[in-house]
Amino acid sequence: MRADDECVAAAKRGESLAWRDLYLAHAGRLLLWLEARTVPGTEAPEDLAAATWMVAAERIADFHGDTADFGGWLFGIARNHGANAWRRSGSRSRGLELITAEAEEAVAGPEGGLIADEWVRQALASLPPRERDVIACLEVLDLDVASTASALGMTAVAVRVARHRALRRLRSALAPEPLATTE
Repeated sequence: MRADDECVAAAKRGESLAWRDLYLAHAGRLLLWLEARTVPGTEAPEDLAAATWMVAAERIADFHGDTADFGGWLFGIARNHGANAWRRSGSRSRGLELITAEAEEAVAGPEGGLIADEWVRQALASLPPRERDVIACLEVLDLDVASTASALGMTAVAVRVARHRALRRLRSALAPEPLATTE
């Protein structure tokens, strides 16, 4: 069992400043992650985040570790809430069509016109969901391997393998096409 750091120990004692610190450390990344994973027609990412924080507050006594470990534990709670919301919505069969339709109908912001941004969006969308989640956690949300494994319900080895495969796919998508020679 890992020892708690001071912030986690204070949160277990119910100290509001410790909860504020945990919230500041993880809330933005959590909401960003939930927004990327939420299927249209299910609960709003803000509602899922609120439910996640509520469960974390109720179950903090069961958690052991430091502030970084808390992130992985929190994201795991969020993943479970998201999966439950998806099941409750009954939209599992329509999920992929809804995501595709929303992506096509989305109004592009000023950054949407940049070719690099479009390529990144398409490249990440081409990855299998598991690999996309691993890349999002490690590269976008800046979680470590252990926290990513905890958040996604995977082993650390599986996270490393998924990251390796995703990066290999992305490299092959980025590789220049061979030039045609005319003879």
